[in-house]
Amino acid sequence: MEASAESAAARQRGSAGEVFLAALRLGLTSFGGPIAHIGYFRREYVERRRWLDEAHFADLVALCQSLPGPASSQLGIAIGTGRAGLAGGLAAWLGFTLPSAAVLIGLGLYASQVDLASAGWVHGLKLAAVAVVALAVFTMARSLTPDWPRRAVAVAALIVALLITTPFTQLALIAAGALLGYLFLAAPPAPADVAEVSPVPARLGVALIGLFFALLVALPIAAAVTGSSAVAQFQGMYGSGALVFGGGHVVLPLLHATTVDHGWVTDSQFLAGYGATQAVPGPLFTFAAFLGTVSSVPPAGVLGGLTSLVAIFLPAFLLIWGTLPLWDRLRRWDSFRRALSGTNAAVVGLLGAALYNPVWTGSVSSLIDVAIVVAALALLATRRVAPIVVVALCAVAGQLLTGPRLL
Repeated sequence: MEASAESAAARQRGSAGEVFLAALRLGLTSFGGPIAHIGYFRREYVERRRWLDEAHFADLVALCQSLPGPASSQLGIAIGTGRAGLAGGLAAWLGFTLPSAAVLIGLGLYASQVDLASAGWVHGLKLAAVAVVALAVFTMARSLTPDWPRRAVAVAALIVALLITTPFTQLALIAAGALLGYLFLAAPPAPADVAEVSPVPARLGVALIGLFFALLVALPIAAAVTGSSAVAQFQGMYGSGALVFGGGHVVLPLLHATTVDHGWVTDSQFLAGYGATQAVPGPLFTFAAFLGTVSSVPPAGVLGGLTSLVAIFLPAFLLIWGTLPLWDRLRRWDSFRRALSGTNAAVVGLLGAALYNPVWTGSVSSLIDVAIVVAALALLATRRVAPIVVVALCAVAGQLLTGPRLL
C-alpha cells in the first residue's frame, strides 16, 4: 500500500508550466471533435506521460460525460488539476484552447468568409480522427469491459445510442449503466491512489457548485433588468456552456439562438465561422470566440471574442472543480465503484456509437477513405509512429485525393 501511495504521489507532482506545454501540444494537434479528443488525451496523458492510469482516466471520462458542458475540455481541466492543482487545471485549458481560439479570433477580425470545411486536407484530418477514435474505443473496451456482463451493458448502450439520438439519451444511458452496475456487477478493486488528497478543497467545491447555479439564475435576471445586449450575450454564452450535454456539435443550436436569432451575428457569418472551426484543432466551443469577435454587440473584436470564450467555458470550470472533491471520495466506496463499473461500460458503448455516427458517417464516404483509415489505424497501433505524424499524413492524403484546392 505504501508503494502504491508513493507511486500515486509521484504521478501527481508537476507544475502548471509542464501541464500547459502538454496541453498546448494537444491544442495544436487534436482534430476531430470531443470523442476524438478523448483518444488523443488517453494517448498523451495515460500512455506517453503516465500522469494517471487507465482506471483513473476512465473514471474522469465517465465524470465528464455525466456533466453538461464541453466534455473534452472538462477532461483536460480535471487531468491538469490532478497534476498541478487549480493552476494546472487553468493551464490545461489555456494550452488546449488558445491555438484554436487565436485562429478563430483572427478570422473574425478579418471577417473571412472562406469555406475550409470542404478543403481536401480537412477531409484528411477527419479520417485521422476516425482512426484515433477507433483505437481509443478498442483499448478502452478491452480495459473496461473484460467480462460478459459489462460487455452486455456496452453493447446495449451502443444500440440504444444509435437508435435514439436525442440530447438526453447519453445521460439516460449513463444513469442506466450506473443502476445496472450497482445492482448486478462486482466492485472493481479500490483505486491505487486511495491515499491521495483532492487537489480541490471540499468547501471550495461546494462554493463553486453554488456559484454555477447562482449565475444560471442571476445572469438572465441581470440581462432583463439592465436591458444590456452585452449582458444578454454573456448570459447566452454561459447558458450554452452550462446546459448542453455531450458538448461538440450539440451546442450549435444554442449558439445560433444566442447570436443569429438576436441579430447580433448574420447567418452567413455563423456558417463561415462554423466551417472554420471544423478546420482547426481543439474544442469546438472555441467557435464562441469567433462569434464574439464578429458580433455587433460591444465589446466586439478581440475583447468580444475573449469575453465570449470565458463565458462559454466558465461553467466547465465551476462544475469540474466543484465535483472533483466529491468524486475522489465517492469512487472509493464499494457501492459507488459497482455503479461506476456499469457507467464505464455504458461510456464504452456511447463511444462506440459515436465512432459510427458522427465520426465514421461524417468522414468516410468511399473505399479510398476506408483504406486511409485502416492505414492510419495500423500506424497508430504499432505505437512507433507519433499521432501528429499520422494526422499529417492523413491531411496530405486527403489533399492529394481532392485536387489543388486548399481553402
